[in-house]
Amino acid sequence: MVFSSILFIFAFLPIALGLYTLVPKQGKNLILLLVSLFFYAWGEPVYVFLMLFTIVFDFGMGIFMEKKPHLVRKRIFIFTVIVNLSFLFFFKYWGFLLDTINQLFSLSIPYTPLPLPIGISFYTFQILSYVVDIYLGKVPVQKNIVSFGLYVTMFPQLIAGPIVRYKDIDDQLSDRVMNQEKFGIGVERFIQGLGKKVLLANNIGYVWTLISAMDVGEMSVLTAWIGIIAFTFQIYFDFSGYSDMAIGLGKMFDFEFLENFNYPYISRNVSEFWRRWHISLGTWFREYLYIPLGGNRVAIPRLFLNLCIVWLLTGLWHGASWNFVIWGGYYGLILFTEKVFLNRLLEKLPTFIQHTYTLLLVVIGWVLFASPDMGFALSYLQVMFFTAGASPIDTTGLYYLYTSLILFLICGICSTPIVHQRYTKLIRSEKNWVIPFGLGLNSLIMFLSIAYLVTETYNPFLYFRF
Repeated sequence: MVFSSILFIFAFLPIALGLYTLVPKQGKNLILLLVSLFFYAWGEPVYVFLMLFTIVFDFGMGIFMEKKPHLVRKRIFIFTVIVNLSFLFFFKYWGFLLDTINQLFSLSIPYTPLPLPIGISFYTFQILSYVVDIYLGKVPVQKNIVSFGLYVTMFPQLIAGPIVRYKDIDDQLSDRVMNQEKFGIGVERFIQGLGKKVLLANNIGYVWTLISAMDVGEMSVLTAWIGIIAFTFQIYFDFSGYSDMAIGLGKMFDFEFLENFNYPYISRNVSEFWRRWHISLGTWFREYLYIPLGGNRVAIPRLFLNLCIVWLLTGLWHGASWNFVIWGGYYGLILFTEKVFLNRLLEKLPTFIQHTYTLLLVVIGWVLFASPDMGFALSYLQVMFFTAGASPIDTTGLYYLYTSLILFLICGICSTPIVHQRYTKLIRSEKNWVIPFGLGLNSLIMFLSIAYLVTETYNPFLYFRF
């Protein structure tokens, strides 16, 4: 069940809100836990038992760890981390490991491919943040299993984030502000996220779907660039739209989640891009891996090693295939180069060149990310950069440019803060017509989104595989 579906919007969400509103304050966490488990079980009826085991196991390990001698605490902590990572490794990477061994050594070790539990990468990282923080004494042990279970399973951010660190939500699990203003802001945020996902990501993504299905050898340079720029917009509006919906839903259920995107395509270097893109994941890796490894305050060789470790693991987190590993290594090398010397040079260049440099590297990265394998990625890049003998322009490329130009322009404008800033400034003004205008605009976005969902079948969600 995805947020951008008729079933969720007109059945699940109204029932969940109704139940949540009707029960007294002390029962709200239990209701939200039960509807979250139902939400997960709707798509993963078997794996909900894995989630229940994970909740009970980590809840028990947290209590068991409390007030133990340091050596015992450390052993419990290591054991708990290993168990959680073992589940993630088995379901997400076991097949990839065996495939790699079979290819390297010409073997044929058999295995049965298992479907990936939805959101396992996200909720595993959330659980690890809890385990690490209680081990380090940054947060108290949670002694209410309903509250802990709700932290793990909360449906607004369960299957695709943002990754919520336990210390950011600990107080809200027991005492959170409930008011109509927050609910209204949440509804507006949900509608705007729905519009991003349905009206922008789905429509521009269909261009990439059609182009990526073509034979790379038959593409023109223009067609290849149109395709990957379409994906560049699709993945941003798909994932940031989902994050907006999740943050909006959180507010509707009285929770405050941290922002996950901050207009990454306006960045002036790749380091800034990754401070603005998927902020919760970057924060998690920085706090729980990069800084413990030494961060930036180390010698250059160690800095290189730290960045390689973090970014190779970031690539693997996104998917069990070599193109994701190479994608992570690609960004690790770029970030190392920027930190050591390139940023000082970039700062002396005109802003336009800084933006162009950043977007070019990001688009190349999306080729690695979106490709089914490295062979496709390399062939696609060769076409893009005139090294495959492809024609510069063909009728296919001109057709997609002509039919999608307005959509590309809208996506380009909406990927900057211009529209949001103007809208916010207008809403905060005291003009009499502002409130009806805001209601009318959000109603229009909702109406168009529902109309699309009713009439169209193309509604992918890119981050399910993570």
